[in-house]
Amino acid sequence: MSSQHITVGELAARFLEACGVRTAFGVISIHNMPILDAFHRRGQIRFVSARGEAGACNMADAAARVSGALGVCVTSTGTGCGNAAGAMVEALTAGTPLLHLTGQIESEFIDRDLGFIHEHPAQLAMLRAVGKQAFRIRNPQSALATLREAVRLACTPPCGPVSVEIPIDVQAMTLPLPDDLAPSPLQPLSPALPAVQALADKLRHKKRPLLWLGGGARGAGPAVSRLVAMGWAVVSSVQGRGVLPEDHPASLGSYNLQKSTEAFYGTLDALLVVGSRLRSNETLSYKLSLPEQRYRIDVDALAQDRAYGSDLFVQGDAQLTLDALADALEGKMQIDPAFAGDVQRARAQAEAMVNSTIGPYVALKDGLQAAAGKALWWVRDITLSNTMWGNRAPVLDHPRAGVHALGGGIGQGLAMGIGAALANAEHALGRKTVVLAGDGGFMLNLGELACAVQERADLLVLLMNDRRYGVIRNIQDAVYGSRHCYVDLHTPDFAALCASMQAAYFRLDDPAATVPLLSQALQRSGPVVVEVDMQAWGDFPVKFAGPPKKTA
Repeated sequence: MSSQHITVGELAARFLEACGVRTAFGVISIHNMPILDAFHRRGQIRFVSARGEAGACNMADAAARVSGALGVCVTSTGTGCGNAAGAMVEALTAGTPLLHLTGQIESEFIDRDLGFIHEHPAQLAMLRAVGKQAFRIRNPQSALATLREAVRLACTPPCGPVSVEIPIDVQAMTLPLPDDLAPSPLQPLSPALPAVQALADKLRHKKRPLLWLGGGARGAGPAVSRLVAMGWAVVSSVQGRGVLPEDHPASLGSYNLQKSTEAFYGTLDALLVVGSRLRSNETLSYKLSLPEQRYRIDVDALAQDRAYGSDLFVQGDAQLTLDALADALEGKMQIDPAFAGDVQRARAQAEAMVNSTIGPYVALKDGLQAAAGKALWWVRDITLSNTMWGNRAPVLDHPRAGVHALGGGIGQGLAMGIGAALANAEHALGRKTVVLAGDGGFMLNLGELACAVQERADLLVLLMNDRRYGVIRNIQDAVYGSRHCYVDLHTPDFAALCASMQAAYFRLDDPAATVPLLSQALQRSGPVVVEVDMQAWGDFPVKFAGPPKKTA
């Protein structure tokens, strides 16, 4: 220990610096000021002032997903902390490495149910329910060890948000500056080599093998490419998009549940699922017909036989395990010569089917790709257009390019776009951030547009405005006798709204104008809103009415 004394708040700042954190998101309050004052004095961490804790947590989540680094969110105690709960659930669902620092009232009043101002009697229990783990720092002596363990857990696959609650009086207490502030070292989980060899023995004679890649495979691109070079094909969940570039001829993209794809699965002799939970909305509520010969690789031991059974399970890091598998299979497989062509036909049929369901919006799907290319961060809120085409198009070529509200909550896209855009700038990643949002969800966290302007976040929002909750209205048509209640929305004049916030604005009401208008909008710096007038464009030919289900 050094002779220099620092506060616990400054310790938190110095520790984050040692973790490589350069940007944090949050809302300043009386219960986190010692931490944020240390950020300000030291000048090493950029603090992004969100307009709400939910938005701040979504920003930190998306920044972590895009950069692959630890995300950091700082909130207040009580209601402020509670505001972040939904965004924490999203980060947990997505497996995002995120550290949530939050305040707490003075230690002597905690858990006494005195009605103390800003008290939340069960705050720690709430945080444990919406994250991977939660801790309370009770004194300066335990602060560094707690922070280290929190970051270790957050960054250990399966990753997730971890909260650290620091009472305001503890934040202001002092301790000697530790000599070593480094985070705990992390090692990827190596597979048992006999298990890999057993898997290779099962796969060696397969002639039509397919990899199903989930979010847990995002770091396994090099090993995936080795297997693809042997003749394997690839399909992905929405979390696994871009691990293999989606325009690769061996890729089905994330067209993972279309009828042509399901028929193609019936011709396979092996399916290897890597880092995917085979979620309900991507498997027709677990009724999608997958090949009978199924194998699985996952870092989470509890993934074995989850949702679908498997003939063999190997626990381990995706890259290490697939690399070892490729070593064992190199030069030993003889793939069906017709397989590659069958993959491409299945992909083309699936794309054509999707295009047939979106009608005039093919011009938007294809026009965005033409205007933006593949060098983008594709951030999608829960909205009708995302479900109809955004989850599977445009083509992505980077394993972190797709950022999606995976937990199904609307209104998170704008904040996620801000986090993605700022991470892109911080890490000089050289991509444009494009957000697909609906008018209903956009209004939910509209205040974050002011944050985007203040922080000069370089993003474009495709605002799909149908002046209603489109999916809910379709469900009312399908199930409730077209009794339309509570779905029609008053929407503002978005042009005037953007002008008042000093955000650039374009209106797109003609499909023919898509490419030139988007090309112009993409040249602008800072936040840009492109309102797509869906009433002018017209309806989708097919009505989406909730997650797809198995039909006869």
